[in-house]
Amino acid sequence: MTINLPKTDQKRIVIVGAGFGGLNLAYKLAKSNYQIVLIDKNNFHQFQPLFYQVAMAGLEPSSIAFPLRKLFHHKKNVFIRITKVEKVDTKAQVLYTPLGDVEYDHLVIAFGVDTNFFGNKNLEEKTIPMKSVAEALYLRNVILTDYEKAVTTTDYSERQGLIDIVVVGGGPTGVEVAGALAEMKKYILPKDYQELDCDEIDIYLIQSGDQLLKGMSKESAEGAKHFLEGLGVKVILNKRVEDFDGSHVMINDGTKIQANKVIWAAGIRGNSILGLPEDTITYGNRIKVNRFNEVEGVDNVYAIGDIAYMEEEAFPEGHPQVAQVAIQQSKTLANNFKAAIKGKEKKKFFYKDKGSMATIGRNRAVVDLPNYKFKGFFAWVVWLIVHLFSLIGVKNKLFVFINWVWNYFTYDQSLRLIIRTNSSKTEPEQEEIT
Repeated sequence: MTINLPKTDQKRIVIVGAGFGGLNLAYKLAKSNYQIVLIDKNNFHQFQPLFYQVAMAGLEPSSIAFPLRKLFHHKKNVFIRITKVEKVDTKAQVLYTPLGDVEYDHLVIAFGVDTNFFGNKNLEEKTIPMKSVAEALYLRNVILTDYEKAVTTTDYSERQGLIDIVVVGGGPTGVEVAGALAEMKKYILPKDYQELDCDEIDIYLIQSGDQLLKGMSKESAEGAKHFLEGLGVKVILNKRVEDFDGSHVMINDGTKIQANKVIWAAGIRGNSILGLPEDTITYGNRIKVNRFNEVEGVDNVYAIGDIAYMEEEAFPEGHPQVAQVAIQQSKTLANNFKAAIKGKEKKKFFYKDKGSMATIGRNRAVVDLPNYKFKGFFAWVVWLIVHLFSLIGVKNKLFVFINWVWNYFTYDQSLRLIIRTNSSKTEPEQEEIT
């Protein structure tokens, strides 16, 4: 069985994944002389940098998601299919999905990465990752449900398990989640749960390395640590979480921390697709590509974004797995596809590092630009502007802006709803936007 697609003389480019790279590539090729087939398991693009604000009840899930079909209104050469990818036959140039088979002339793999639990089944089953809207909603439900239980729990030890939270991983996600939790403890919980002594709430951030925000400057790392500790977060460096039994976190130095909730932001690993030669897979389960984003040793297959491992002079160990890499690679690849039609020479990819940033609650952020580093209120404003304008859709930008302004002046959020769904945290088949 084959997926129903119009027959055409145009070459067909199949793009797997509607993240930053895949979506941008499809959009840039929408008016070209190719037939574009965009495949994703969800019918929407999700803005991952703001997942933590959904989890902390600061934003509605629908504010950071955008329907794929809406973006391609009146783009007659773009066809969207909502399904999973099972495997690829690179010799026959066929992609296999539950909906049917898809023949391709060019295949672009852009399905990104997922949480890395480093083979620990307890951590995989009992901790809470945050790589999708569904997982962010699940985290929000768990936090609010546990605080509802805590107000009626008289036993001190049991109550501590309900109210204390451990965040594992000191990258941007871990830092931003810890900061948001600390702000919630300071401004929201005392009003919502007056029966609780919020001074009892402990928030831990555990990082296995010797600094937070690996990949950013030492000044930014130290600034983030200073901001977090100023908010009351207990930052633990050079310690590794080895296990979690659902009530206690076990650390490699033999100590334990009591907590029923562990947010896992300690690593990522490339998603897999059957059918690619084993020697194309490298560090972190990423796919080796050359400077044209072509998968090495395979014809007409490309990879972009977090899943792609490319070495260049300035990045001998591969590019950072951030949105800007995916966006820039999609632009170069789109231009090369267009050049191929005109018989022009394709160009190599060169990554232009535009900087990195992380926010730590209100009025606090750290920003590393290529020639300038700063932190504090101005950095926070820059973070807000960059993320606001990176969102897709005028409506989403407007709603997020209104929410941020309201939260800033009222020190409150109005989205603390426990939304019960039937999907589990470990296998959210279709994220539900509410």
